[in-house]
Amino acid sequence: MTPMADSPKNVLEELGFRYDPADLYQGVINTVLAAAQTINTPRHLQLLMAEPKNEVIVHFPARMDSGEYRLFKGYRVQHNNILGPYKGGIRYHASVSLDHVKALAVLMTLKCSLVRLPLGGAKGGLQVDPFSLSTEELRRVTRRFTAALGSNIGPDHDIPAPDVGTNAQVMAWIADTYMNFAGPDKRSSGRAVVTGKPLEFGGCLGRDKATGQGLVYALEELLPELGIDLEGMTFSLIGYGNVGSWTGRLLTELGAKLIAVMDHAGAIYSEHGLHALELAQHVQQERGVCGYPEAETISTEEFYKLNVDVLIPAALEQMVDEEKAGWINAKVVAEGANAPTTPGGQRILQDKGVAILPAVLCNAGGVTVSYFEWRQNRQAVTWPAHRVDEELRTQIQTAAKRTRVAAHRYDCDLRTAAYCAALDNLSCVYSLRGIFP
Repeated sequence: MTPMADSPKNVLEELGFRYDPADLYQGVINTVLAAAQTINTPRHLQLLMAEPKNEVIVHFPARMDSGEYRLFKGYRVQHNNILGPYKGGIRYHASVSLDHVKALAVLMTLKCSLVRLPLGGAKGGLQVDPFSLSTEELRRVTRRFTAALGSNIGPDHDIPAPDVGTNAQVMAWIADTYMNFAGPDKRSSGRAVVTGKPLEFGGCLGRDKATGQGLVYALEELLPELGIDLEGMTFSLIGYGNVGSWTGRLLTELGAKLIAVMDHAGAIYSEHGLHALELAQHVQQERGVCGYPEAETISTEEFYKLNVDVLIPAALEQMVDEEKAGWINAKVVAEGANAPTTPGGQRILQDKGVAILPAVLCNAGGVTVSYFEWRQNRQAVTWPAHRVDEELRTQIQTAAKRTRVAAHRYDCDLRTAAYCAALDNLSCVYSLRGIFP
């Protein structure tokens, strides 16, 4: 198929972007637009994908335990809702910025479309180090953030979920705050305003492991074609929080060997394999992998140069840059985190023959089980754990097959293929619904 004459840069120039290839959002959009042009997506849809529908920025005060007040900045970016209500996590992190949130929001749009969820893409963030706050300060900040967002979120409009720096408790505070502001006609459905809640407050069985479980299902579907068996394969992880630790536990239960982990504290290695559950307990107590007694400490460069079957980045964005990509000695990079590989890093990996399994597929388990939770809340039912796992496996492995088919059809890498499959679905829905008015 002949690509369209327009380049991603031309689309961004039409929208008034000051082109900066180092910008995370523009890097993501460039890749998305390149995929759109691979399948001759109509220009108006390319323009719609390049900018979010809404960008909400709020500033609000919150009282600290000292009695002083601090001013906080928060974001909610709503990228696209042609498929259904906006959906996406809220992260609490000191480095949160508008462009980071925008990039994650567009990836959520593609992720929901690839898995065929009736949801759109959004993302939120708060500029704060949650570990610097007491529990009471965190609760007050969360309630004020929710109040500041106001009607920008809601069970029928925009449904947040946990992300980096947030958890089930934070979601419970958001839902409770929303329910206290909602009118009587909306109060009963108010807990569906967020997903990832505690089980006792409308949460879904399996939500805590969902992203890691989805990644495992994607590996089960795609690795055989790459000549790798889960049983006996070696793997390493970047990040050992929720996604990384659950991925480590689930893969080792299937017979894979976890030989190295790196996080913000450092990197550890064991040629005999790390005990995934014990390491998770250590990280929870020590807030880092360093000091784990059953492993040796290694440098960052040594970590990346380890000979493993699969390297799984499961931390923050843009972890694998050009330098680190040059070090990598893995057959496969499976993106457990959102956008963990820079465009330059991706080019180097592809030149080396490293297969990249894209984040929009590999970490789609979280939003998929969030969708299950939202459905259960709306219907006032509870699914057993086996149903959650069975439906998650079906959704993720079908999306993986869809990605593989697109890769063969368009003769492209798996990331481009995943974007093509997602954009093709969005384009179909836009053609059916049309552009109002």
